[in-house]
Amino acid sequence: MRAGSASRAFAWSFANTVAARLGTLAIGIALARLLGPEEFGTYAVAFIALLAVLSFNELGVSLAIVRWTEDPRAIAPTVTSISLATSALITLAMLVAAGPFATAMGDPEAAGLVRMLSLCVLINGAVATPAALLQRYFRQDRRMICDQVNVWVGAGVSLAMALSGAGAISLVVGRLAGAVTSGILLIAYSPLPYRIGLDVRYVRPLLRFGGPLAGASIIVFAVGFVDQLSVGHALGPIALGYYVLAFNLASWPVSIFSQPLRSVAPAMFARLQHDPEAMVVAFHRILRLLAAVALPSCLLLAAAAPDIIRFVYGPAWLPAAEPLRWLCLMAALRIFFELTYDYLVVLRRSRSILTVQLIWFVALVPAVVIGVELGGTAGAGAAVTGVAAIVVLPLYLRALSAVGVRGGAVWRHVAPALLAAVALAALVLGLTHVVPGTFLALAASGLLTAAVVAALVWHHRADVAALRDRPAAVNA
Repeated sequence: MRAGSASRAFAWSFANTVAARLGTLAIGIALARLLGPEEFGTYAVAFIALLAVLSFNELGVSLAIVRWTEDPRAIAPTVTSISLATSALITLAMLVAAGPFATAMGDPEAAGLVRMLSLCVLINGAVATPAALLQRYFRQDRRMICDQVNVWVGAGVSLAMALSGAGAISLVVGRLAGAVTSGILLIAYSPLPYRIGLDVRYVRPLLRFGGPLAGASIIVFAVGFVDQLSVGHALGPIALGYYVLAFNLASWPVSIFSQPLRSVAPAMFARLQHDPEAMVVAFHRILRLLAAVALPSCLLLAAAAPDIIRFVYGPAWLPAAEPLRWLCLMAALRIFFELTYDYLVVLRRSRSILTVQLIWFVALVPAVVIGVELGGTAGAGAAVTGVAAIVVLPLYLRALSAVGVRGGAVWRHVAPALLAAVALAALVLGLTHVVPGTFLALAASGLLTAAVVAALVWHHRADVAALRDRPAAVNA
């Protein structure tokens, strides 16, 4: 199958993410209003369990397909077999552990939902190889079709069931329906035939490659969700519902800007891995553009958090506003961390990544527990952001410096966007107090943010042009 270009793949991936996010916004709002914080929190308990096991479901071996230097058809059947075997074992474990987990999260009724969602683990393992092959060949156009089917089938089923009064189970059934249909499409669109096999020559190298990444992914999950686990355990499902809504809103910039890039960047960096100077230049170019679009967006959400919650989800969800402010700041850091993570993975710095994640986790757990105790959901958000800025950011900068990306250069590249975003946040705070009416204030803030992003992207138009060319041109 003909491979696409990195720029074309990113464009498709970006369009995919934006369409999925904007297209389902109204459905998400409707579901939140229909279900309310309690039902939403019950589903959140089950969804956290699913995300936990998906973080290490196929032991990280599918990523080997993306950066395999030879023809991936040699390892694809073995990767599929490992993925299927591990996902089946994990599904069984999830069925057994559902009850104790739900009880520990303060909502024993969520156990049934956890067991139903465990089927998503099996589906995920079955399609890990086709998904990785689409990424390797830059076929984000086909991946977009699969993801859109997943989103719309799931959203349609969930909304229909919620309108009939099914409650939290409507979200679970919708997710399963979307996973099944998109899984079928992923297999159909796979650049290589779907095959199961086991070549013992590749088992050990694949596990050696994926093992550290799987370990790191478990820590990544723990780092990303220890706040939600703590909120659910200490404050119950209703508070968890508020916090998860805030987390989801704060994740919009991450999903729209970082996730499409992550579907392309590893393969693009892999093509440049034999030219260290070109890799550094590519990293700087991507970093400048990410900062230009992500920092203003994150700080807009932070500054206008109460008005956004009130206008979009209604007064019943206002307790989500305070954690949202903190989590938006965390989102800006997450975008940088994810870019750095992918860069280090390509350079085979898996142990460095694992070290950072372990230190992050060790620092975060007591901070979040104390934060929840002292400040509830807002305290959890503040703890997450504080640890990321004070502990993790210096660690990632040090890891980058070890591979030729100097910390001073990183700060220079993000400084224009950071200064502009801080000024924007101050103006938005003023607008929300001066402009009459929530809608008018949000509209004015949105237009102002769009103008700032456009100006920053125009300032970095040379980076846009360079990344639009073939990957080898990024060092021009």
